[in-house]
Amino acid sequence: MAEVEIVLVEPLYDGNIGFAARVMKNFGFTNLTLVNPPEITVEAIARSSHARDVLENARVCSLEEVIRDSGMLVATTGELSKSISTAMRMPYYTPSELREILKKPEGRVSILFGRENWGLSNEEVGRCDVICTIPTSHEYPILNISHAVGIVCYELANLARGEYELATRQEMESMYAHFSTFLGEIGHPDYKRENTQVMLRRIFGRTALTPREVSILQGIMSRTEWHLSHPDEGC
Repeated sequence: MAEVEIVLVEPLYDGNIGFAARVMKNFGFTNLTLVNPPEITVEAIARSSHARDVLENARVCSLEEVIRDSGMLVATTGELSKSISTAMRMPYYTPSELREILKKPEGRVSILFGRENWGLSNEEVGRCDVICTIPTSHEYPILNISHAVGIVCYELANLARGEYELATRQEMESMYAHFSTFLGEIGHPDYKRENTQVMLRRIFGRTALTPREVSILQGIMSRTEWHLSHPDEGC
């Protein structure tokens, strides 16, 4: 089954970290990662209750390390794109829809929760494969970070065992870098390049590619590039 990792990116309050650890354990999740967290005080320990082990075993690392080690990156966000033409925060899925995406693949899935005051940056969201948002009331849409963690964990609890391994983060990033070069080779307009790259990340992020599929896609691009550079030569 997918190895779900809950990642709190620069949380402001250690009490919320404690609550997040507690609700994670309620639904059977123990992999907590903290990016640039505040000092963990007795408040966090008290709020973690019987999930103190989750809190004490939390991994503290950089976001780059999270990205490097993950097979799939999921950004949680309350701010959505206004248009489908802007790919940064589109398309987005509810936690129950995310469960369907994660049913088959195996490997580490890192679910990122942003800062309590302004969430994840566009740059951080842009590096993720899938966008998840929790449907809330328009009158008061802002959730406490630990509540958001709880809702996502509830929906993902008891995931079925996966059927295949995900491509590694290194393999996926190699493919995205190849696409960047490929867009230049085929004369894709510079002003469209960044948005196209994000769209490609969104498309392939929700398909949960295998290593073999990544290899095939890169092979097709390489073959196309060869023909572009050798227009007078046959197959």
